[in-house]
Amino acid sequence: MSDEEWERFLRESVEGAAGAPVEPSARAREAERRLRENPGHPEGRRTHTPARPRRGTGRYAAGLVAAAALLAVALFPQEVVGWFGGGDGGGRGGTPSAAGAEGAGEAPGAEAALRPTLADPFRGSPAARWADGAAGIEVPAARATGWMDAAGVERALRRSRDFLVAAGLDPRVLRGERPAKAIALLNPHQKDVQDYLRAALSPAAPTPETDPLLLFSRFRPEQARLVGDVVKTRGRLTYREGRRGAVEVTADVTFVYPVTPAGGGSDAEVVRTIVRREVVMSWDDPSEVVTRPGTLSLVSYALDMTNGGCAAPTGFFVPPFGAARERPVDESRRVDPYDRTRPIDTGDGITTGEDCATATRS
Repeated sequence: MSDEEWERFLRESVEGAAGAPVEPSARAREAERRLRENPGHPEGRRTHTPARPRRGTGRYAAGLVAAAALLAVALFPQEVVGWFGGGDGGGRGGTPSAAGAEGAGEAPGAEAALRPTLADPFRGSPAARWADGAAGIEVPAARATGWMDAAGVERALRRSRDFLVAAGLDPRVLRGERPAKAIALLNPHQKDVQDYLRAALSPAAPTPETDPLLLFSRFRPEQARLVGDVVKTRGRLTYREGRRGAVEVTADVTFVYPVTPAGGGSDAEVVRTIVRREVVMSWDDPSEVVTRPGTLSLVSYALDMTNGGCAAPTGFFVPPFGAARERPVDESRRVDPYDRTRPIDTGDGITTGEDCATATRS
């Protein structure tokens, strides 16, 4: 063989000779075999029904499933957590879900019927995966609105959240003490609100209109105490331009308080008092409205509560411990206290009257 023929042989061995037949792939050979054995209409890829696996294929199938699971964890970690109960509640571990994570028109999923304990007061509740305290109150990005520039709106949003924290999370207020920090953020020139505060915080028994619980969370220390120091929250602030160029901030926040009887032992009962508040606050232009700089005016405030008392208002939440849990309830009115997709309805029997609507869970 000449040198030229040898070089051509080596080149064609690598590149293939022109016009040489192509060896069919394994897929092509399998398709040809199926068409010969079954000349009818072929099945689509997505409708193929696998045969019963033969002995010896289990290890291969398990390896394939494990590989797929690892790929899914790598690509979609949040969704995979949700497959195993990592959604809105149930367990103690996991990353708390976002403050405004409930979807439009969607309430948290059902939870296992597990009773809370002193060691795990949020057991069996969607709140188990909510954030703690102020971290559960979502604050939007600030932009110039009304009479305020973006920096002013940011301050207004921060102080609005400060008011909610001082009114609903301050340990001293929860023990029934005067909500001094929250009151300091209220416009002292708003007469109707100041009249409400005087009546609500006086020694006299409150009326439904002067109930301090409309704004402040309070328990009688001789009747109930918090389990631990964590209150779970979920909610958000929104804002818009209000009257006379004011920045109007709306807060819609749910608080979950685990409580136990005062003086209870290591096996004491745990009850969750669930409170949802909607507070509309106006940060007014001092050139348009008589106000103290750095304070807010209240436009409206509303309350829903579960396990906080059904009789006439006392000014304190009254968790139903022991025999109190057996009091009659109205089965025709069933309410999910964790459903934040519905509007607050203060006329549904939860906050007033001699009987309670039925909470579907707590």
